Amino acid sequence: MERFGVKSPPSRNRSKTALYVTPQDRVTEFGSELHEDGGKLFCTSCNVVLNHVRKSAINDHLKSKTHTKRKAEFEEQNVRKKQRTLTASLQCNSTAQTEKNSVIQDFVKMCLEANIPLEKADHPSVRAFLSRYVKNGSSIPKSDQLRKAYLPDGYDNENQLLNTEDR
Repeated sequence: MERFGVKSPPSRNRSKTALYVTPQDRVTEFGSELHEDGGKLFCTSCNVVLNHVRKSAINDHLKSKTHTKRKAEFEEQNVRKKQRTLTASLQCNSTAQTEKNSVIQDFVKMCLEANIPLEKADHPSVRAFLSRYVKNGSSIPKSDQLRKAYLPDGYDNENQLLNTEDR
């Protein structure tokens, strides 16, 4: 009797998702409508995160009324604002902060080695020169802040350098 039994077809456990599609692949496929940052796919005009695995979700979003409305507003603005992930923003801020600190440390070291009083940094013509010709020059603080925050660090660094040279 087993011979005449009805067998069900083998079940498929495979989902209908693209297995090896990256957000960058979707950006190349859809052009300037989308952009990728930090492994996430963003709609450029709506600034929302989209599921890059399912192409139908992207197509549905691009055909939606809210997207077409926001796209029209976005094209009127003529300003391309792209949303960034938090890690990318923080990474940019941390590199700018380290660059700022190195500029300030070098400025204090230059003033000390050339016997220039730190109060000269407060003069308006020095401020104008620094902001115009030195990258991050406008971020150099006033002389009292230089003395309190950055002079001890420079002093400690020079002291350690002299101690290693004596040995």
